[in-house]
Amino acid sequence: MARSILVEGPSTAAALAERLDLTPAAVRRHLDQLVDEGAVEAREPRSLGVRGRGRPAKVFALTESGRDRFDQQYDDLAVQALRFLAETGGVDAVRAFARRRAAFIQDRFAGVSEANPDLGPAEVLARVFTDEGYAAAVRDLPVGEQLCQQHCPVSHVAHEFPQLCEAETEAISAVLGRHVQRLATIAHGDGVCTTCIPDVPTSGTTGSITDKSSTTEKKEHVSR
Repeated sequence: MARSILVEGPSTAAALAERLDLTPAAVRRHLDQLVDEGAVEAREPRSLGVRGRGRPAKVFALTESGRDRFDQQYDDLAVQALRFLAETGGVDAVRAFARRRAAFIQDRFAGVSEANPDLGPAEVLARVFTDEGYAAAVRDLPVGEQLCQQHCPVSHVAHEFPQLCEAETEAISAVLGRHVQRLATIAHGDGVCTTCIPDVPTSGTTGSITDKSSTTEKKEHVSR
């Protein structure tokens, strides 16, 4: 059950029951045990619009202790090493290290894309991140797509050194060739890392804007 929350993100008891094909009673027992162990915590759901009647169901998310149960690529030694780097080389040295670490995104993007021509760019990114232990997926948004990373193998280090998250965001933007926005990070207490990837305006859309601008200019010229 903890792995299901890790992969799918914060979930309600009902969603877990359906996903794992368990009875609600069985799910509650497992959740109660995980909560008692400090591996999972209940949270109020984020409001996404007008709520209906009744109190919204709570979602269950992994705690830092819960994430510790899964493999972590970095430990206290990595934090100490980065502290030493910051003290001796300054912030620029930390940023340089973060960019070098995030290079796997650009290094692997083209290869994964060529091997999976049926995947869109965001889905290719999700595959690259998943292969690195991030349990990533893509969700559609009204304005584009959202890259969701349900697990972060460097969250403990990134909590103190956000340059790691910033370098990942820069690399995502670079391979996609557009501006992206990191909305949430596990390193700072969110249940999932999310990055908004907006749609790129089509040439037709751009053209219509240009045409409208030209028409306006012509009208202004005539009025003069």
